[in-house]
Amino acid sequence: MSKLNARAAVLVAAILASSMSYIDSTALTVALPVIKANLHASDAQAQWVVEGYLLFLSTLILIGGALGDRYGRRRLFALGTSIFALASIACALAPDSAALVVARCAQGAGAALMIPESLALITATYDASSRGRAIGIWAAASAITMAAGPVLGGWLTQSLGWRWVFWINVPLAAAVVTLAYWRVPESRADTVRGRLDIAGGLCITAALALSIDALVQMQTRPGDALLSAMLAAGLALVVAFVFIERRAAAPLLPLRLFGVRAFAVANLYTFLLYGALGGALFYVPFELQHVMDYSPLRAGLALLPAIALVAAGSPLSGALATRIGVRPPLIAGAAIAALGYGLFVTLGPGAPYAATVLPATIVLGTGLAIAVAPLISTVMGAAGPGDAGAASGANNAISRVGNLVAIAGLGLVVAAAGGPALPSVSHPEGFRNAMLAAAALSMAAAMSGFALPRKRA
Repeated sequence: MSKLNARAAVLVAAILASSMSYIDSTALTVALPVIKANLHASDAQAQWVVEGYLLFLSTLILIGGALGDRYGRRRLFALGTSIFALASIACALAPDSAALVVARCAQGAGAALMIPESLALITATYDASSRGRAIGIWAAASAITMAAGPVLGGWLTQSLGWRWVFWINVPLAAAVVTLAYWRVPESRADTVRGRLDIAGGLCITAALALSIDALVQMQTRPGDALLSAMLAAGLALVVAFVFIERRAAAPLLPLRLFGVRAFAVANLYTFLLYGALGGALFYVPFELQHVMDYSPLRAGLALLPAIALVAAGSPLSGALATRIGVRPPLIAGAAIAALGYGLFVTLGPGAPYAATVLPATIVLGTGLAIAVAPLISTVMGAAGPGDAGAASGANNAISRVGNLVAIAGLGLVVAAAGGPALPSVSHPEGFRNAMLAAAALSMAAAMSGFALPRKRA
């Protein structure tokens, strides 16, 4: 196998695998209101369709990277892709919401192996002189598929049915696995430190599962003593996880990195910014389809300006941060995004698209476009080259945990208005309060940016 063929195969396989995960996640946001109606799912079950995937992805993604270093990145990449594909088939065939939630959990586990190995294979195959360009191509392709996801999801749901949002993964996965074994070279880490941190992985998975399940059930059972105990147990397990990581020879989450102020602040910023985004993008499609009577395709198109602005504007904000430093764009970006969430409160029955939805998505997309690239620069710059992989993995996991917690937390805010945990015509205050809560999270991210050093990226 020539070196050129190997490089091309790695890049194409990584792009296809990443495309699957991005399309699946963004397309599902638009399809979920239809899935809920067709499967007669409760509000809690609809949340768990997303939360189950995020739970297993966010808690296992660090283990996925470590397994690839030990046992072979190509092997784990192909295994994760295969699990993702089989779980997608199970999603497409799910007879009820409970089966769909289980299949989505399996999908998250597959993605936790597939996603970290995509970038690891690129890093291992390309040398320093060509690696930056390869990662740039991978990132650009990922941005394009992320932007296309809501529109594709809306079209598939409206034209062929929501199950095709999952069926589309199968041919992509088959191409990835074939290419991986046909052309992608195997690679491993030169040295592996200590035992795999299984105890840490089990602990944080149990912690988040207990906490999120308690928050979701509290939406319909406020003040329940058992749920309060579950939440307390989940928080206690988070504390136990910190102690496990401090003692582990090869911790999933290297706590020493958080001793660097810029890294710690950037990850707090990540948790708040992506928590607001994940929560808002879960609830807005329900408002558009259940309250404003948008079709799935129209709802997907309505969200396109925000995602397209992030994809197009991130390179420009990265260049700006290099000139003026990361602190100003991080503060301004989160503050502008907060204004975007605030504008979503104008949505409601009969609200005109041009005067309500469009301004909100443009302002939100502008804020995120300003913030995302400088945030990545801050995380990677604070960790140093020797810890690049650990820093990237930790930040990736924290962003998904932010999504996970915010979806359940905003559900509490929606239900606290006296209605269901998802937007409805009869209880408009719930959605408005959720958007204001998302705006508050984003403003908290902006305020945390003031704790960052003033030096340039």
